[in-house]
Amino acid sequence: MDTVSASPDDRAGKPRPTLGLRHGLALCVGIVIGAGIFRAPAMVAGAASSEAMFLGTWALGGLLSILGALCYAELASAHPSAGGDFHFLEVAFGRDLAFLYGWARLAVIQTGSLALLAYVFGDYVAALLPLGAYSSSLYATLLVVGLTGLNWLGIRQGAGTQFWMTCAEVLGLVCVIVAGLVVAPEAVPTVRAPREGALGLVLVFVLLTYGGWSEVVYISAELQNARRRIAPVMVAGLGLVTLLYLLVNWAYLRALGLEGVAGSQTVAADVMARAFGPAGGAAISLMIAIAALTSANATVITGARTNYALGCAFPRLRWLGRWSATRDTPGNAMLLQGIIAVLLVIGATFGRDAFGAVVEYTAPVFWFFLLMVGIALFVLRRRSPPPPDCFRVPLYPLIPALFCATSAYLLYSSIAYTGISALVGVGVLAIGGVLLLVLRGPTPPAVRS
Repeated sequence: MDTVSASPDDRAGKPRPTLGLRHGLALCVGIVIGAGIFRAPAMVAGAASSEAMFLGTWALGGLLSILGALCYAELASAHPSAGGDFHFLEVAFGRDLAFLYGWARLAVIQTGSLALLAYVFGDYVAALLPLGAYSSSLYATLLVVGLTGLNWLGIRQGAGTQFWMTCAEVLGLVCVIVAGLVVAPEAVPTVRAPREGALGLVLVFVLLTYGGWSEVVYISAELQNARRRIAPVMVAGLGLVTLLYLLVNWAYLRALGLEGVAGSQTVAADVMARAFGPAGGAAISLMIAIAALTSANATVITGARTNYALGCAFPRLRWLGRWSATRDTPGNAMLLQGIIAVLLVIGATFGRDAFGAVVEYTAPVFWFFLLMVGIALFVLRRRSPPPPDCFRVPLYPLIPALFCATSAYLLYSSIAYTGISALVGVGVLAIGGVLLLVLRGPTPPAVRS
């Protein structure tokens, strides 16, 4: 039988199940509902051919995300680990591909997303309480430092904060839904000439807005009764997000119309302003700041666990693989993530294209590795079928095949959309390949899969 390096959870100071059902749901919902739902609908409306297509793609995005969550739930149930995707790729394909994924998370995906969310938070807080020319950068830096410090203190502090911030975030979305569907005057319907070839582009933005659901697997080793709970947590969390997204986009359409949504850079603020006047526009700034704060906190929690897995798999990075038994957190891994994110915030101070840059910088890399995780499910199901008490994805192999096909299509669409900008992510992976040659060293003691 094939052997793989030891899971991060097989070592001293390993994670232990300290999180309940509500913490898992709060992480799933909180990391998905970020600033994107206040920005992406305008891009989706601009590419959609009709209101039906606009709403239909949000429903399709939720369905595809739930299908992906079922695949991830089997992997997390059968192979629970703080390493999440890193561990799945390591068990299925070996350390080299897992390292490239971990490197991409550290250098591109997680730290870049954290810096972006910090800037979104900084922009909106600065509008409410300006502190000078560099208010946004200052608030963004303080956010990264503050959340890193909070979660360094322990998972209880970070997860508890996540729960209450997620409640506030959902309440804010409900306010926008009520404003658009009940209070604001209805916009005059418009008819748009049919457009072709826009589905791939639309789905890139929609699924980017749904992005983050896979992060739940990073707490699979810390979730109580994870083998039975991981699937309900992910499906219920995404079900709630899909319902909220459909309602809020319906509210956008009713209040502004398809052309109004497409032409708005602040769609939620415009809806609130139509419903409540200038006070509504100010309220939405606070809502978006809370949404960015909630997603940023979840990003800090899950991103540090990838770095921890890197340290466990590669002896020359063992300082990253230290887990505090008293705080139940990977302290060194969290500090490194915070330092890189702060450097990205500082670098972005003198020129950034926030939302578009994240799409171009992260989407191709993200969808490539998501595709590889889908393939890993086939590999691991054949090599070592899940134990009887584990969750199994229904309608196998149909749902995993659909998930892989969707990921491949989105990988193609993200490359076609970003064009030459996709080479940035490829360049980062190439740097990771060079680092791999230096860090590979001896293989850790193997355990049977």
